[in-house]
Amino acid sequence: MKKFMFFKLLLLFFVLYGSDTTVLSKQCTNTPPKLSSHTFRQELLSSNNGTLKDEMFSHYHLTPTDDLAWANLLPRKILREEDEFSWAVTYKKMKNPAQFKEAGNFLKEVSLHNVRLDPSAIHWRAQQTNLEYLLLLDVDRLVWSFRKTAGLATPGKGYGGWEKPSSELRGHFVGHYLSASAQMWASTHNDTLKDKMSAVVSALNDCQKKIGSGYLSAFPSEFFDRFEAVKPVWAPYYTIHKIMAGLLDQYTLGGNDQALKMATWMADYFYSRVQNVILKYSVERHYYSLNEETGGMNDVLYQLYTITPDPKYLLLAHLFDKPCFLGLLAVQADDISGFHSNTHIPIVIGAQMRYEITGDPLYKVISTYFMDIVNSSHSYATGGTSYHEFWQDPKRLVSNLGKESEESCATYNMLKVSRSLFRWTKEMAYADYYERALTNGVLGIQRGTEPGVMIYMLPLASGVSKAVSYHGWGTKFDSFWCCYGTGIESFSKLGDSIYFEEGNSPGLYIIQYISSSLDWQSGKVVLNQKVDPVSANDPYLRVTLTFSPKGVAGQSSTLNLRIPQWTSSNGAKGTLSGQSLSVPAPGNVLSITRKWNSNDKLTLELPIILRTEAIKDDRPEYASIQAIFYGQYLLAGHTNGEWDIKTGPTKSLSDWITPIPATYNNQLVTFSQMSGDSTFALTNSNHSITMEKIPESGTNTSVHATFRLILKDGSSSSEISKIEDYIGKSVMLEPFDLPGMVLAHKDSDDSLEVSDSSEGLFTLVSGLSGKSQTVSLESGSKKGCFIYSGVNYKAGTDLKLSCNSVSGGVGFNQAASFTLQNGISKYHPISFVAKGQKRNFVMEPLLNFRDESYSVYFNIKA
Repeated sequence: MKKFMFFKLLLLFFVLYGSDTTVLSKQCTNTPPKLSSHTFRQELLSSNNGTLKDEMFSHYHLTPTDDLAWANLLPRKILREEDEFSWAVTYKKMKNPAQFKEAGNFLKEVSLHNVRLDPSAIHWRAQQTNLEYLLLLDVDRLVWSFRKTAGLATPGKGYGGWEKPSSELRGHFVGHYLSASAQMWASTHNDTLKDKMSAVVSALNDCQKKIGSGYLSAFPSEFFDRFEAVKPVWAPYYTIHKIMAGLLDQYTLGGNDQALKMATWMADYFYSRVQNVILKYSVERHYYSLNEETGGMNDVLYQLYTITPDPKYLLLAHLFDKPCFLGLLAVQADDISGFHSNTHIPIVIGAQMRYEITGDPLYKVISTYFMDIVNSSHSYATGGTSYHEFWQDPKRLVSNLGKESEESCATYNMLKVSRSLFRWTKEMAYADYYERALTNGVLGIQRGTEPGVMIYMLPLASGVSKAVSYHGWGTKFDSFWCCYGTGIESFSKLGDSIYFEEGNSPGLYIIQYISSSLDWQSGKVVLNQKVDPVSANDPYLRVTLTFSPKGVAGQSSTLNLRIPQWTSSNGAKGTLSGQSLSVPAPGNVLSITRKWNSNDKLTLELPIILRTEAIKDDRPEYASIQAIFYGQYLLAGHTNGEWDIKTGPTKSLSDWITPIPATYNNQLVTFSQMSGDSTFALTNSNHSITMEKIPESGTNTSVHATFRLILKDGSSSSEISKIEDYIGKSVMLEPFDLPGMVLAHKDSDDSLEVSDSSEGLFTLVSGLSGKSQTVSLESGSKKGCFIYSGVNYKAGTDLKLSCNSVSGGVGFNQAASFTLQNGISKYHPISFVAKGQKRNFVMEPLLNFRDESYSVYFNIKA
């Protein structure tokens, strides 16, 4: 077993880092870059291989941080009891001789309590799936390790995965749960969830009181002794950030006053710990020890300061800013290549809070520059970023296309960065980014409507599957990765960035078109937004806004509707109660000011444009690698690895990518058959036809077991209302994922294959077995010969064409009869066929894929 674990860890190392064992990461950290990876750290700590642990941790060291100029702004010894607020005072004098100045007239967040998603929206479905998961989780199991640490009774048993009692990161998910449940309760007012989240807070309060110092975590405080001594330990402040942030969300969204007291007591405890480090050594030593991953400690402490406002929390927040990273961004002297992505994005989020509180423009410059370099050099078409959790060389993303291309946590945090930048600037580019990353980088990390099944990494190579990566799909009770924590938050706050308020005179920005309602308090109106379902065959986004004023007297207010960059002025329309509006160019806003009444109806109709987008790779040989978008939706192709598209001389996308009619779903069928105690389906297995175990939907096998019936000579299927109507008709069988090819038989040996042959005609007749709801497939060129499976076969059995006159008998009739059922796979309403060089591709939104193989990027050449 020890040899196996050693091999597993070595394999993981080479999977993550290849054969080059040189340092791949910049050393803004006390840990070697391999240990910066959450995946590698978890596997290492879970192993019993002491030799490998000693080797890895032997590199644990104090690393110079390039922050001396920053550290010298501070007195060498600060935080003495008699002068504990001196840094706060000094900072104010340096930056604002009087008091802090307001950073700007920012757009205001709209409370989740006032937004409700409409059941027709995919966002609502994702929210409900997440709500089911939050309600599944058990309070005693969530807080098990907290109680153990506090010395309290521990009924039941703890959860597994990263929350198991031996995990050094245990407790992090509980912090996320506090945030997610508060956000979800605000979004739904589900009473059962309110009771459950209150019970978690109460249990944690008991733990904190039992410990008695203000400390609260699922692991002992000894972890921080190791942290401060720069000895190996897995990111204890990362977990503390999650717990404190969750408690603040329970206070601000859940109205739990006790949660605020708990967060404040925790902050006091860690204030004392940091004070002791600085008094014993120096502030530089504090920064050295801080170079382990600390999550968003600066961010949560800035938030705590805005609530209390106690200046020692402002001081402590400053001390969790990471100079070795923010300094590089401040002087714009370096790229971010080599840094662990999700260690550092939260530091920028904290810097954004610093700007909002202090008005120091440096931190606006930092976050703006950061967003620019991520977006210009390190972002995939999804809006996501990172490769094996790190930023790699800029504008070299072809080299980063793999199974571990995009960490979900990083996308979650980049959304926060872009959201703040939009609130500050009202620039539509940030709203466009938010929509892109939310739609393509977040909505698809759930496995359909299965509660508690999510992914860590979003694979982006050619022919990949969300189910086939190092982590694959997680499980409800034994994963609890970092991306599970951010995942449950993402799906609890889907309504938080649709609407933003402006200024003292009521104004509202609508930047996401999601069916929802808003109780607009300052505008004194309830606004209902209805978005028509988007279809490939009707290339328009149609939005309708209606109004229900609150109170007798109307109030004048302004609506600002985002005109996305992905649309076109040609064909864009807007009306207000039947009167035409002038729609501005993409990238701007449509502004309307009036006293809204119940008779008002505002409509917006925006063309949805097909477009290609080159990957961010400036090497000429990769100029043809492109992604395909339909409006905000990134399209992925059903493929096991092929990605070549040849467009010919045309410049119009519509010449090589065409929508799939909605009626085609009525033509999709699956042929099944019993053998022994099992049900099998006729399946395209790499262009051969075999019988395979009947699959569940959302899998490669379900795709390969689905065929489209095409009537002879391309006759219209409009008169076909149900699949039984095909009986007696001559048809071709087109594989779901291979449009343009058909099932055919070889004349040489009567075996079956998928090809572009014209000999693929069959007559669908009533089943030779005589059983109801069965059919047989008779060859159009060899009368009396039928597709035949055999008797008592196993999975993988090849089908062939067999003739009744030769075989005959009951066994033959049974083996040539199949149950005809609706296709297991279905075309998404947004589905297209793209003409490939050797084969065509069925394209649909990436967010809709579950286990099916896909390609996001294609090699598109004329």
